[in-house]
Amino acid sequence: MHRILERGASKTDHPDRADSSIRLVPNWERLRLFMELVRIGSFLAAADSKGISTSSLRYQIQELEDEFGLRLITRHVAGIKVTAEGERILVAIEKMENASFDISRARGMSLPEISGEVRLAATEAFGTFWIVPRLVEFQQSYPQLVVDLQCAMRPADVLRLDAEAAIQVTRPQNPDLKIVRLGRIHSVPSAARSYLANYGTPKSRSDLQHHRLALQFAEQIPMQQVYDNLFPDTPQKGFVAFRTNNSSALLWAIIKGAGIGWSPTYMHAMRPNMVMLDLGEDLIFPFDVWLTYHPDAAQTPKVRRLIDWVIDSFDSRKYPWFRDEFIHPRELAAHYKGPPLVNLFEGLSE
Repeated sequence: MHRILERGASKTDHPDRADSSIRLVPNWERLRLFMELVRIGSFLAAADSKGISTSSLRYQIQELEDEFGLRLITRHVAGIKVTAEGERILVAIEKMENASFDISRARGMSLPEISGEVRLAATEAFGTFWIVPRLVEFQQSYPQLVVDLQCAMRPADVLRLDAEAAIQVTRPQNPDLKIVRLGRIHSVPSAARSYLANYGTPKSRSDLQHHRLALQFAEQIPMQQVYDNLFPDTPQKGFVAFRTNNSSALLWAIIKGAGIGWSPTYMHAMRPNMVMLDLGEDLIFPFDVWLTYHPDAAQTPKVRRLIDWVIDSFDSRKYPWFRDEFIHPRELAAHYKGPPLVNLFEGLSE
């Protein structure tokens, strides 16, 4: 397909063959849109995640099908279904995507040496359980760069350069800052198997009234509002068995059986000793995740590398638990195709 172009032949030299070659090279952006549509499962959600209209997405998919001369998807009430031809195309697209990641990494390693210090702020849970296990890869690419990771539930003042970039779960409001929506987490009611063995498994929200809760009350987490909505006129005394402002403390409390608490599904992807309780969709709480940074700081190469790395670390195409749609923890393994995750809880007994 590419040999004519490599020899320098023009379209006038071989008009039919050249036109055919060009038509056989699909539009990469359309391929990415198709991949996003398949991964998310609906035109509405996929269009929203890409920041385009549903009609525009439908048009692009139709154009792609016309380019291939194949039906790639079928539409039904629940969303879309990929055809056999679409599945084969999708496998090839994913190989292209992986190759593009390899090119990006190779480019990063070929850039002039980056040194000095860069400061990243994150909520305590993201910093401890998601960012730190991935920092090794980043540091291997830039061994002379020191990363100062600041973990706190209070949003960093990026405008005053408390940090060059910050990951948070409240949308930044200052118009002078740059913001990127990284993805979405889904916080689900969870409990240790040891807790369920001792106290039984609740089947509904009303059943929770007869159990013990472990909750986090901190800035960026509207737990008081959530509690008041879920359990109006119910005092916490005798019902909430454990309170903390710290995400790690809450997670350990849940794992050790202190009570039922809410934990994001990405924690479940690392296989801790806890299970999600199926108590209804109204007890699953989504939170958008934001990256914010000072526009001037982003002009510095070391900060730009950090920003790009953070965005890649939350790529919902690679990490399905950051997608807009909820995926049950027991189904995450089927959606995740990457290398094994660092299991920070391996060997922990209940």
